[in-house]
Amino acid sequence: MISKMTRLGLAALLAGTMMTAGTAAVFAQETKTVKLGWAPWSDAEFVTKLAAKLIQDNYNQKVELVQTDVAPLYQGVSRGDLDAMLMAWLPATHADYYKRVESKVDNLGSVYEGAKLGWVVPEYIPESEINSIEDLKKDTVKEKLGAKIQGIDPGAGLTRLSEEAIKDYGLDYNLLISSEAAMLTTVDRSMRNDGWFVATAWSPHWMFGKYKLRYIDDPKGALGDAEHVDIIARKGFKEDNPEAAAFLERMQLPIDALEQSMYEAQETSYDQAVDNYIKNNPEMIKKWLGN
Repeated sequence: MISKMTRLGLAALLAGTMMTAGTAAVFAQETKTVKLGWAPWSDAEFVTKLAAKLIQDNYNQKVELVQTDVAPLYQGVSRGDLDAMLMAWLPATHADYYKRVESKVDNLGSVYEGAKLGWVVPEYIPESEINSIEDLKKDTVKEKLGAKIQGIDPGAGLTRLSEEAIKDYGLDYNLLISSEAAMLTTVDRSMRNDGWFVATAWSPHWMFGKYKLRYIDDPKGALGDAEHVDIIARKGFKEDNPEAAAFLERMQLPIDALEQSMYEAQETSYDQAVDNYIKNNPEMIKKWLGN
């Protein structure tokens, strides 16, 4: 009897230990931190913070946001230092970056479509003066623009394409490479004074909700066609974080709604805009969550 009771006790103890270890393993997996990388662009900030909040609130997982430039983002995901990034502009803008890591990452699909790159001018500039990139060759136009095109940061695909466009069109212009903030400062300052400018730009962007701008034609297609923005993840992410990965695969925003939320974020905050998007789009959120 003592021997039998001892055996039963040991069995119960082992079973309890195994259950505790199993529960701990599941809990550890559920609470594993997901690292999402993003570059300091307004569209990337909104979609990344929206994804982060939904993952944290619905899958019991912490999310760490890592901000850096575009090239390190691709490298980080391919090496496994980052779990995912929600800002791969394809097929053209980030073609060079993506080609280097394509075999080392998983593409989880598009987070939004219809993205566009180009050069913009204020709507108050007559189209008879500037309608296409070819019009920048006019002496009067070149003088009013100071032979300058306001650019963004040096690592951006738009910067590379703009440099190539200047060569393709034979423009004697200087591309001012700086940052998105510098570009927006130029736009804001010039439009307050009805000044002339050409700036590199992309959609979606909140500035189209604030300013009256228009893209100028690119007859040679130097700046590319409409694109899609994809989510790429490290190899093994889907196995390690199946719920979060499935959520990211389902996540897709209409581009007009995204621009509206981005503009709202500028007027309030990104956290507030994220909360409002979740509140105002319950059916879409349910679809993303697989409910």
